[in-house]
Amino acid sequence: MPAIDKKPPRAWVRLPSGRRLNLLDPTPLDFEPSDLALGSARTFRWGGHSIWPWPLSVAQHAMSVLAIGRQQLGDKMTPKLALAFLLHDASECLGVCFDPISPLKPFLGPGYAALDKALQGVVHTRFGLPSVLPDAWKKPIKKADRLAAAAEAVFVAGWSEQECREALQIKLPLLEEDPLQERFGMRPWEPWTPAVAAERFAAELEGLVDLSSRT
Repeated sequence: MPAIDKKPPRAWVRLPSGRRLNLLDPTPLDFEPSDLALGSARTFRWGGHSIWPWPLSVAQHAMSVLAIGRQQLGDKMTPKLALAFLLHDASECLGVCFDPISPLKPFLGPGYAALDKALQGVVHTRFGLPSVLPDAWKKPIKKADRLAAAAEAVFVAGWSEQECREALQIKLPLLEEDPLQERFGMRPWEPWTPAVAAERFAAELEGLVDLSSRT
């Protein structure tokens, strides 16, 4: 019986830059920053549902989390830590473009968890961060992420404050102001279009990469 040619499993995605990414064996050189910016802008939170004309992109959420982190950490926010804030959800936007709500993630199984970890690791490596972030970084990122999510639940997804407490089990206080409003001048909590989100995310990423390379 002739030998069966068993090829390794693969799941190729062709990115907007023209690069190819094997989701099952990613490397840091398989994508461009522009691919990540576009993917983040075209990946939507809250299942793609919104009380606004547009859903909220992961790109805008990431910039909100970074803005909250800057408010909380002040001078302690280094360029590399800022990069970690901005890229905290990058794995969901590189090839897969799927941001599952948190309660759903355990049901996606260990395969999805491994995929998510691998993609996040190559993004970190590409931009000069540790593949696995230190715990001292994870804590403030998670706090800012949860604060952003609490506000988004009400002001973007349309849950009432009582529903947030009871149905979503979100106990954090709501932010009084949109952390991005003063900088960008839009209506509070209004989601950006994908084109705007990609442009702003890409500019933020480029600036932080440049700063982190000089420190």
